[in-house]
Amino acid sequence: MTQGAATQGNEQGVRIGLSAVVIALRAGQAVVLTTHAADGAPALPFGPFDPARDRTFELALRAFVTQQTGFPLGFVEQLYTFGDAGRASPRATPGPERAREVSVGYLALTAEAPEAPGLDAAWTPVFDIFPWEDWRDGPPAVMTPLSPALRAWAADDARRLGRAETLFALTPDRRWNEERVLERYELLYEAGLVAESGRDHDRSAPSPLPDLPMASDHRRIVATALGRLRSKLKYRPVLFDLTPDTFTLSALQAAAEAVAGLSLHKQNFRRGVERAGLVQATGVFSSDTGGRPAELFRFVGIDPLGGPAPGLTLPGQR
Repeated sequence: MTQGAATQGNEQGVRIGLSAVVIALRAGQAVVLTTHAADGAPALPFGPFDPARDRTFELALRAFVTQQTGFPLGFVEQLYTFGDAGRASPRATPGPERAREVSVGYLALTAEAPEAPGLDAAWTPVFDIFPWEDWRDGPPAVMTPLSPALRAWAADDARRLGRAETLFALTPDRRWNEERVLERYELLYEAGLVAESGRDHDRSAPSPLPDLPMASDHRRIVATALGRLRSKLKYRPVLFDLTPDTFTLSALQAAAEAVAGLSLHKQNFRRGVERAGLVQATGVFSSDTGGRPAELFRFVGIDPLGGPAPGLTLPGQR
């Protein structure tokens, strides 16, 4: 939930706040902007919405993210409203009477990811939070302990086993679907295999996985954002909100792989980029590729009369 969200004074005692998932690319990795909760746990930038002061949700979001992290937001879109009973702000004051916590989540993308300027902010690798989502080099190492743990949880329950096998591609006949990030996290939460599940239900923590728990339900919010972004790659040119003004096609492919968590077929990817008509050669070559100089390209932009610009196809793994 939002941290520090203020009660708005209505009879139900509902706190309304805003949470931001700011995603960028650094050193070949997708990263998310994080702060810290009172107990030190990683958290999303967050803040209260004050209807008497704030004209819109988005303006309030932009103001407090910059205030907390020193980072100005670019592209922003609303994700989802998170308001399950029992959720709480990481900075809420403990007590028997606690307001209902409602958080409006936002997804923000940026091509700029400088070090935080001395504030309580950091860029956290997305695959530190969700190590099971990185299939660029085949099944990730975390699947070694995770697969038997999921099967043990499913036991003789065919429905549970089917969900686990489908979502985590536990058998050769199951295809990994990179977009189902939230469903995978929620299954792990239901199975008691992530730390937040033990914390929220006051039970022993699970055997530790090499993952990174977050404050409140912020990992669920990040999962929602990552799944949305992976889906949008295929039908909107959102990848270019994460790239510099000019780039090589290899760098563009690496950016797509860092978000999708997949290893893509080089020639098929390049043909897909060309068919989409979204990039244009600059005639300038870069020697910073570690090999032969590679030509730089730029995003062409969106034709305002041509309808929505397409996304990038994500061809089969190489």
